[in-house]
Amino acid sequence: MPPTAANPPAATTTTLERAPIPTQRSAQVEELGLDPGTVRVAGRSSGWLQRAVGVVVLLIAAGGAALLWYAVTSSDAGGRPPERGTLLGIWDVFYDTQLPSPRVMLAAVAVAVLLAAGVALLEQRIANRSRRSSDVLTDPLAPKIVMARTRGVYAGPVTVTVLIPAHNEQASLPATLASLLAQSHRPERVIVVADNCTDATVDVARAAGVEVVETVGNTRKKAGALNQVLAGLLPGQGDNDVVMVMDADTTLDAGFLAVAVARMTSDRALMAVGGLFYGEEGAGLLGQLQRNEYLRYGREMRRCRGRVLVLTGTASLFRPAALREVARLRGTALPGTRGDVYDTTALTEDNELTLALKSLGALMVSPEQCTVVTEVMPTWRALWAQRLRWQRGALENLGAYGTTPTTLRYWAQQLGIGYGVIALYSYLLLIALMLLSADGWVWFPFWMGLGVVFLAERVVTVWSGGWRARLLAVTLLPELCFDAFLDLVYVKGVLDISLGRTATWKHVVHTPTGARLEVGDAA
Repeated sequence: MPPTAANPPAATTTTLERAPIPTQRSAQVEELGLDPGTVRVAGRSSGWLQRAVGVVVLLIAAGGAALLWYAVTSSDAGGRPPERGTLLGIWDVFYDTQLPSPRVMLAAVAVAVLLAAGVALLEQRIANRSRRSSDVLTDPLAPKIVMARTRGVYAGPVTVTVLIPAHNEQASLPATLASLLAQSHRPERVIVVADNCTDATVDVARAAGVEVVETVGNTRKKAGALNQVLAGLLPGQGDNDVVMVMDADTTLDAGFLAVAVARMTSDRALMAVGGLFYGEEGAGLLGQLQRNEYLRYGREMRRCRGRVLVLTGTASLFRPAALREVARLRGTALPGTRGDVYDTTALTEDNELTLALKSLGALMVSPEQCTVVTEVMPTWRALWAQRLRWQRGALENLGAYGTTPTTLRYWAQQLGIGYGVIALYSYLLLIALMLLSADGWVWFPFWMGLGVVFLAERVVTVWSGGWRARLLAVTLLPELCFDAFLDLVYVKGVLDISLGRTATWKHVVHTPTGARLEVGDAA
């Protein structure tokens, strides 16, 4: 009888050496007489794109902004000359106080709608193609192929093995383990992966009665630690013995696993289930800014009806067959080293694994009932380091995978961010020029009306977060400054990639008193 959370085994500590995952061939590839190592996914990028991906994104976004600027400035202003001001007494500035022409406004709206609709339609078409694909060479994890392979085979009830990579997490780990033991559907196994810990993380895990694995010689951080454990775990698991990976600073809602297991039980083609994350309490104004950001992200994901953007590292479940397939195709169809589930060169391993699974045709969902609470950064310095790693990692992953149908949505997202950087800072610059050159503040009723619509959107999208979230949204200026800060992070990430700089960030260590220390950590 397998150990369960309700009846846990005696606390054990295991030390695992890194071991290769045995190569496994799918039945379809064997029938065709093909070497799995030669199966590749089309569209892998060339080396130059990995280095210049941020510059490419910004150049395309700047081109779009330039075209829009040209459309506005070349429109007929009705014959009225622009207003004139002097900046610092030496620079003549001209500005138009009239509305854009109806033709320009309609054209701008039409372009925005067409672009959004185009991306949505293409994404839907790509998703449908993956679901219907029977091509084992390009989509070995596609639903039709998985269903055909498992037809008539009973793999037993769905079991859950939870892996919690932890580096000096003695303060946050108890709450994480408590949330697991409080699940309405308890996991069968919980393994804390203690990676180069110098605090009492191992003792805390043992005291909770869960298994402990201490990594050996790992220099590849979270991805390397998980690879060591998965190398020994995956070969003995069946299709329904799902693996859950969750952060040591995350707590699950009580029904998370029940919903995830139900989805895995009802759909044997489902390869992964991701969670939606929300910010923990605390950290003052900075914490609330992050919580508002996470609220908007969760709302967007719910509107996507479970479609996965990223299988977040805070908490996600995977079928072993999917992870084994990824490990088998590393170094050929996928970036990374053959035999590794996680690409140890990726700064954002969860985003990279999502791209890997999507590239192989895997079906994934993020049910709105699967929610978790995760940490927020306590200082601007820690937030800068965290977001720089996220943003740079996302760009590097796009550079590694190139332009493929799978990455279309992600390219569109990065182009949107790039355009947003240009638009926001252009807006702030123009406001500053007007204040310095005009005799007084010029009110534009049309743009004020648009501002009211924008303000309403900011409040409505965080309404579920309570009065503090709404109050912060309605004041507008703090969130505008927060967005400007994130835009600077984006630009810094682009520069670092282009110049080949080594990525660094700080690991936030929770202390038993609830305070946090920022410890230097290099990639």
